Amino acid sequence: MNVICDTAIIANFLKINRIDLLARSSHTFLVCDLVQQEIAVEYPGQLKCFQKALKKSAIQKVAALDSQELDLFSELIKEGQLSPCECATLAIAAYRGYFLASDDSQATLQAELLMAPNRILRTQNIVVAMIKENLLSEDSADQLLLSWAAYLRFKLNPSTIEMFPEDNLLQETSLQWGIFPLVLKSG
Repeated sequence: MNVICDTAIIANFLKINRIDLLARSSHTFLVCDLVQQEIAVEYPGQLKCFQKALKKSAIQKVAALDSQELDLFSELIKEGQLSPCECATLAIAAYRGYFLASDDSQATLQAELLMAPNRILRTQNIVVAMIKENLLSEDSADQLLLSWAAYLRFKLNPSTIEMFPEDNLLQETSLQWGIFPLVLKSG
């Protein structure tokens, strides 16, 4: 599955030096050119790590090339609610049918108008997918949460061990992980 990520998603993994997790996933994680520009400005300390991830194809760059993508990008920019990076990411996801990964509330609200809600991911959805792919244990996911709490001031709520009872991971369950609400659906 192709997942196009905004800057916040990529920065979450860069800040804790775990961009390697994206490379090991069965999913293809993509970014638009504007993500690199935002990382250079907002997270200059992580720029080299981001560039290495691109070079190793842990994440891949895509550009909005189609006129319909560019038209949607222009419409979103005119609305003035989202950054240019979020507009480009959303336009590509909506037009190409990719999954969108964003933790920005405004971007996800706008995305819900343009695409199916089950195609919108947040950081916690990516972590849950990594647990399901056996890339992360529950203990490792807890460590990610602790790292994010330390570096990004996430709230610590229930640990992933409490959130993922051994036999209930795939049952429909409403969860609260840090600052992120999450609903897992079976299937």
